[in-house]
Amino acid sequence: MKDYSIQNKRAWEYNAYEFWVKQTGEPAERAKKIRENPIRQLKRYSEYFDTYKGVKIANICGSCGKKAIPLALLGADVTVFDISEDNKRYASELAEAAGVRINYEVCDVLEIDEKYYNSFDVVFMEGGVLHYFHDIDAFMHIMYCLLKDGGKMICSDFHPFTKISDILNLEQPAMSYFSTEIFEGEMAHARFSDDETRGKMPKCSYRKYTVSEIINAVINCGFVLKRFDEHPAWTDDNLPGEFTVTAVKGSSD
Repeated sequence: MKDYSIQNKRAWEYNAYEFWVKQTGEPAERAKKIRENPIRQLKRYSEYFDTYKGVKIANICGSCGKKAIPLALLGADVTVFDISEDNKRYASELAEAAGVRINYEVCDVLEIDEKYYNSFDVVFMEGGVLHYFHDIDAFMHIMYCLLKDGGKMICSDFHPFTKISDILNLEQPAMSYFSTEIFEGEMAHARFSDDETRGKMPKCSYRKYTVSEIINAVINCGFVLKRFDEHPAWTDDNLPGEFTVTAVKGSSD
């Protein structure tokens, strides 16, 4: 495991379980809400799935299971790949409370066991994933390897414009849009903690990308690019806050 992955793992295992309980509720409480309307829990991402039942999905950096559990309730066969044991603990309890089964692999995504290669119909990620990886080409190569021929990648993330302005109020530093800097910053949920806890939380190691870096990484590893959609920021619908790129492994037919 790379040094920066070890650093990010340390950050994501610092009180993460307690954070999810505080932020989203006890697993039994959260599971009840998810079961009421799984599609609603997927939010805008539901439009990118053709079907769910029997579909093998790799949920990359699936965190506490907030999207894996709805997908499983809809009939998908879901495997989460994530770096945090704390996240696995919450997601596993959430799955049990919801009455579904998911597979959860704690690992560095760039070191996923090759037994999973050519196994999935869909690889899916959302909510700010790419900036945890310093080599986007290597990341996209793994996504390509995980998919069966004809499989689809659904990659939704923070819009690259968040490099130059804190559009989403994530309290991360602004920089040149074209910066290739690797920098240390607070983990995603640090801003929800009290000052004392926040001061003790390990930092993450980040690398942010431009639109062209993302699109070219998708194309260069062999994907057929299908769509690149931009979504309004949750703070201001006049500004781009997120994007979703979909691409297919194999032929363009």
